Amino acid sequence: MSRPTVNDIARVAGVSLATVDRVLNERPGVRPVTITRVTEAIESLGYVRDVSAANLARQRHYRLAFFVPAGDGQFGVALRQAIDAAAHAVRTERTIVDVHECAPRDPHALVRALDALDPATTDGVAIMAPETPHVRDAIARLARAGIAVVALVSDLPNTARDHFVGIDNIAAGRTAGLLLGRFLGSEGGRVIVLAGSTQARDSVERRLGLDRIIAESFPAIEVLPSLEGHDDPDVVARVLDAALDVREGVRGLYSLGGGHRALTGVIARRALSERLVVVAHELTPHAREALVDGRFDAVITQNLGHVVRSALRVLKARSDRLDIDAGQENIRIDVVLRENLPPAID
Repeated sequence: MSRPTVNDIARVAGVSLATVDRVLNERPGVRPVTITRVTEAIESLGYVRDVSAANLARQRHYRLAFFVPAGDGQFGVALRQAIDAAAHAVRTERTIVDVHECAPRDPHALVRALDALDPATTDGVAIMAPETPHVRDAIARLARAGIAVVALVSDLPNTARDHFVGIDNIAAGRTAGLLLGRFLGSEGGRVIVLAGSTQARDSVERRLGLDRIIAESFPAIEVLPSLEGHDDPDVVARVLDAALDVREGVRGLYSLGGGHRALTGVIARRALSERLVVVAHELTPHAREALVDGRFDAVITQNLGHVVRSALRVLKARSDRLDIDAGQENIRIDVVLRENLPPAID
């Protein structure tokens, strides 16, 4: 039996092809009673729309925008490289990707850039930013304008975003806690926690996951209050030195985000490699070096190529009002040790 077509819908509903097209694309100018007739015809025929074919016939292009923090940190650079690679790959799929770099601690600049988007030419937006009231309001405006929004790497759960693309950061924090607990053993000790910003959702959730598993399973470990490095090497070095100077019994360190260069510099300068267990996030080139030379014991990471490709798929699906494949968009948490370090990709 052949698949039903729009011609079949028009015949069963008793309307023109133009009316069927308006209903399928949710364009105005169709009476509610006519929409009902067309919808009933679609259901009775079992019609499934071929969105790709429809987009090709209409010469429809997707215009997607990524808003990411500016800066020369290795994770940010790797994320922008992954976006560039994915953008190049989807050019043949009628998809245009624009990348906007925003000052990481200036939500007002991000909001101005989001508000400057033209809803007529923007289908979706991916955002990596802290969740502030101004950002929440800007995302609400995008949603009202019909623009799909995904949170990238760090979730924005209290906003009108459509989806979050990234690892489960609470689970990542629990993974870090389990690693620290196993490495430190029954003797336990104090653990320093270093964050770029305690306002970043990914850092908050990682700390929450860490605290939960330590409380549940490792009573000999004391997790100290989080330090903020603001991704500034001088600040990272200063706060770590101060904490190590006044805190006795520190045997572990969990880095929630960036600042790898300054962190490994402090470890080397104070000769801590042999007596400090370090778990960090993201397999940057510097983290890779730290695993090889023993300054890091484990790195929790995610495949940024998968993250970006997932964001593109989700934005396109949402702009077409299609469901997403949750399994395909699940970002895996990877634990890398010196013993299973994958080859570097040039």
